Amino acid sequence: MITNTNDLQKFKQQALQWACVFDAVCYLDSNNFNDPYSKFDTLIAIGARHELIAESGNAFEALAQFRDENQGWMTGFFSYDLKNELEQLTSSNTDQLEFPGSYFFVPQYLIIIKGDKIEILADDSAYVLEQIEQQSLSFPQQYPALNLQSRFSKDEYLNAAEKIKQHISRGDIYVTNFCQEFFAEHAEIDPLATFLKLNAISPNPFGGFFKWKGNYILSASPERFLAKRGNKLISQPIKGTAKRGKTQQEDEAIKQQLRTHTKELQENVMIVDLVRNDLTKSAKPGTVKTEELFGIYSFNQLHQMISTVVCELQDGLSVIDAIRHSFPMGSMTGAPKISAMRLMEQYERSKRGVYSGAMGYFSPDNDFDFNVVIRTLLYNSTKHYLSFHTGSAITYHANAEQEYKECLLKAKAILEALGQPAAY
Repeated sequence: MITNTNDLQKFKQQALQWACVFDAVCYLDSNNFNDPYSKFDTLIAIGARHELIAESGNAFEALAQFRDENQGWMTGFFSYDLKNELEQLTSSNTDQLEFPGSYFFVPQYLIIIKGDKIEILADDSAYVLEQIEQQSLSFPQQYPALNLQSRFSKDEYLNAAEKIKQHISRGDIYVTNFCQEFFAEHAEIDPLATFLKLNAISPNPFGGFFKWKGNYILSASPERFLAKRGNKLISQPIKGTAKRGKTQQEDEAIKQQLRTHTKELQENVMIVDLVRNDLTKSAKPGTVKTEELFGIYSFNQLHQMISTVVCELQDGLSVIDAIRHSFPMGSMTGAPKISAMRLMEQYERSKRGVYSGAMGYFSPDNDFDFNVVIRTLLYNSTKHYLSFHTGSAITYHANAEQEYKECLLKAKAILEALGQPAAY
């Protein structure tokens, strides 16, 4: 069924509210960003006809088999800690969220929105539309204030960043992404209302809401990990961040500073090289190229430096192998990749889990598109545990104080959505 509506925003909220009755929901929203590689504006997958839960060890093999058995639409997520399946790595830091290593499902109902057209793929699409239109958008009740904490004090973070820089000086690594967790125990939130608020405050091209039973991913991600379009793979790493200005003149000046900032350019080009190397494992020889280097893109909260690396997919290579060859994404690891991941396990104090992982879909034509799970709130409603991470790139030229400020800048939209003060 294809239908139209005069108020798409209201329809999307009603559809998401109805979807939350089900145990499995995936909502992906481009928030009207103009993306040449996007297949749709919004996708809503509802209810699990078939599902796969897999932990690190055989997750990619299990997904390959699951995909062979289910060739239509499929949505899901990968956690960062699947790195342990791909390399000789371990994760022994605390994990209070307890999300699975990966989860994918074939939806009972699928809604695709493009422009003003709404397509409902279901055995009884008229019933689905009726259920959605009957939804009365309700305002959430008041919940107790959250007691947000960080795994690092500011001094502890600065000390760790300086120690990481010593590793760079010794040549152990060139660049890494050092992350810290902010968390609240005994947390009570309305996941849907919180996501809608976050998405309104920080609308980004890879925003998403994911529900798996009592676990929630509330994402305002600006970054694409990897997409496949026909025989083309596309990766768009983000490295380089600057705040928005208070006036247009200040905003333009900040963008120009980002465009010419030595440290930001350095970290971006190092990750571009890493991504090029990752794509080489999946590419036809000689087809890896950088389509755009150091592009500056503006979002509600931040300016970001984004590069685009592409290649042609090797004949006969499976889509799961294409993802596996590039996972985890270079923008969240560092270079050299394995050394950086191993080192961060020593300095970080909690498992990243779904943070630094990827969320997205496979389509019936065997294309796929996955974001990078950043600027994202994770919530286990059974344990009442709420968490989000922020990270920044540590290079030889990094200033630890500035990197700490960047972490707080990246947390700003989430803190606002939670009704928390913008800094500690």
